[in-house]
Amino acid sequence: MIDFKILKKSKRSAARLGVLSTPHGEVMTPALVGVATLATIKALRSDEVLATGTQLLIANTYHLHLQPGEKVVKAAGGLNTFMNWPRPTMTDSGGFQVFSLGFGRDLGIGKNTIKGFSGKLENAIEKGHQPNHVKLTEDGVEFRSPLTGDTMFLGPEESMAIQEKLGADIMFAFDECPPPGITREYMKHSLARTNRWAKRSLAAHRTDQALYGIVQGAAFGELRKESARLIAKMDFPGYGIGGDLGEAKALTAKILQWTIPLLDQKKPRHLLGMGHIEDIEIIVRGGVDTFDCTVPTHYARRGIAFVSKAAGANAPGGTHDGRIDFTKASLLNDKGPIDPSCECLVCKNYRRTYLAHLVRANEIAGGALLTFHNLFFFNAYIDRIRQKIARGDL
Repeated sequence: MIDFKILKKSKRSAARLGVLSTPHGEVMTPALVGVATLATIKALRSDEVLATGTQLLIANTYHLHLQPGEKVVKAAGGLNTFMNWPRPTMTDSGGFQVFSLGFGRDLGIGKNTIKGFSGKLENAIEKGHQPNHVKLTEDGVEFRSPLTGDTMFLGPEESMAIQEKLGADIMFAFDECPPPGITREYMKHSLARTNRWAKRSLAAHRTDQALYGIVQGAAFGELRKESARLIAKMDFPGYGIGGDLGEAKALTAKILQWTIPLLDQKKPRHLLGMGHIEDIEIIVRGGVDTFDCTVPTHYARRGIAFVSKAAGANAPGGTHDGRIDFTKASLLNDKGPIDPSCECLVCKNYRRTYLAHLVRANEIAGGALLTFHNLFFFNAYIDRIRQKIARGDL
């Protein structure tokens, strides 16, 4: 089980400092949760992830079910022993794959592409619509394995059984992550089913692992509030908030304003799949305690380093919003560190010229070094936010 203690509440916003205690240690909140989809942060060893200041990881139930299978993980001693990670862990429910392998695949959008999507999403999906590649029913979701082509089924009971075998400290109730572009009627129908799945998830839960309920409702304020009230009435020790997929910063802030006041204020709140660096203060001001995001690792593997705005503005291939693109040939002649103000081991020991060479040559080490830097940079940024809350400045 878990315990959550609030250390300080902001007088300026809904932000708060806290300590989330789990069987595998404590997490100082607010905190970024590293995304370890297949029980690994891509390109890094577990000890390297620890050295970035990462406190908590989330693994993917659907993908670990496909390979190596939850029985293998359990036989190895559970997720922490399996991946040699001594700190707290989470597993998602598989609900995001309902979106990503369903309507997300149909529309050609995903968690990292929604902001740049140029197609027409408004009212694209109406009540009764089914995605082309998964089958949604009252019982759960039918997928086709991308590895074998076999049909597989995931519902609340199956998700709970898999997550319990994986053995993370925190698990999530099974839900439908709604796609963008839905009508209100589709969301109302989806939300009613997700709420029924939440009750079934609770009923199927058999272990001491903490089970979080998930609030959905997309961009519809009254449905968000309805979901928050219902989930708050159930016996969940914490909450997940999901469903907007980062369509707009203003929408994220509204969702938190609609949702968080209706939840038990003593329990932790986790924002699912959100965490662009420019969004983090908005998220924290809204009252979020933990949040997971692939941005620092996903961007690193594509040659993008996050840096201070000054470093970005002054670097070849850099931008004024704090990014450096190491695919740019201009960096091959730059002997400076990624970010002169960063204290990570990459910035202390490697130069931009070498990193640009590695990235441009598609060497694995390039992605690994940028992944380390990005995670360290994000965690250091969030540590400064915790300090601002402590001082009363946020």
